[in-house]
Amino acid sequence: MFLILNHQKLDVYVSVRKLVIECYNITSIFPPEKKFGIVSQIRRAALSVYLNIAEGASRKPNLERKRFFEIARGSLIEIDAALDIASDLNYYACKDSDCLKQYMIDSFKMLTGLILN
Repeated sequence: MFLILNHQKLDVYVSVRKLVIECYNITSIFPPEKKFGIVSQIRRAALSVYLNIAEGASRKPNLERKRFFEIARGSLIEIDAALDIASDLNYYACKDSDCLKQYMIDSFKMLTGLILN
């Protein structure tokens, strides 16, 4: 926010920022009693994706950078798995998640590209 750094120029960083906001939006419609369970887990994982991209982009050794991107991708998979369960429990309707779905797919593809390059 205050620093102008390289991670802010990454397309994946911009995409994941939107993903984080969508995760917060979609979990806001979950049952209130789930606030400290699945809602918290999804939100923490989404923020983890975002923060690991930022930290990874600042690392100089390529292997270290890729490790942070792998952790970010793992958190993305965690969000996907948690949303599977939330869907099974009818906490949200699939129509509510169209934007989130696209951000998830795009972010996964971009992170995989950063890891493989």
